[in-house]
Amino acid sequence: MAASVLSQGPSLSQAGTDLLRSKSLDRNSYDSGDWFNALHWDCRDGNGFGRGLPPAADNQDKWPYAKPLLAAGTVAPNCAQIDGLGRLPRPAHHPLHREGVLPAHGGPGPVGAVLPLSGKDETPGVITMRLGKLVVVINAAPDTAEQRLAAPEGKTYALHPVQAEGADSTVKRARYDGKSATFTVPGRTAAIFALR
Repeated sequence: MAASVLSQGPSLSQAGTDLLRSKSLDRNSYDSGDWFNALHWDCRDGNGFGRGLPPAADNQDKWPYAKPLLAAGTVAPNCAQIDGLGRLPRPAHHPLHREGVLPAHGGPGPVGAVLPLSGKDETPGVITMRLGKLVVVINAAPDTAEQRLAAPEGKTYALHPVQAEGADSTVKRARYDGKSATFTVPGRTAAIFALR
C-alpha cells in the first residue's frame, strides 16, 4: 500500500486497508461473514486483528503460522497507529505535483529523476524516490536496507516529523548518515525523509 499512497497521482484503498484492517489473516474472506469482515471506522479492537483462526477452506495450510501470531495479542494495531497512518506525509500532495512540474502517471517529463537508484545500482526489494525536498525509501525486503544518496551541499536529511513523532516504533529506527550519504531503513518499512 505504501508504494501506491506515496507515488505520483491519485491512489485508492479498498475497504479499510488504510485503517490496517486485517480480517485475521483470512486470504479469501468472500464467504467469511461479518465476524471476519467487520470494519470499525473508529479503530476499536485493533480493527479485526485476532478474532480467531480464519476459515479452513482457504487458510488451513497457514494455520501453523497464523495461530501463534493471532494469539500473541501484540501485533494488533492500536488507535494511535491507525490514526497515524492517515497522517503520513504524501509526496503526491507535494507542491511539485500540484503545480504540474512533475507529471502524474509516468507521463513525459522529468519523472525519471524521481527514482535516482535504478538499473545496476538498484537494491532488490527497495524503491528510493526523490521529490524536491523529500526522499522516500520503501523497503519491501525483510532485512534492513542501506541506500546511498547524497543530500545537497550543506544539507542533511531527517525522518519526516510525522513519522518521527508518530506511533510506529519501527520506522523511527530509519536514519540518514550525512558522512556516508546513506539512508538506513528497517525491513518491511516505508520511510519519508525531509531536507533540513
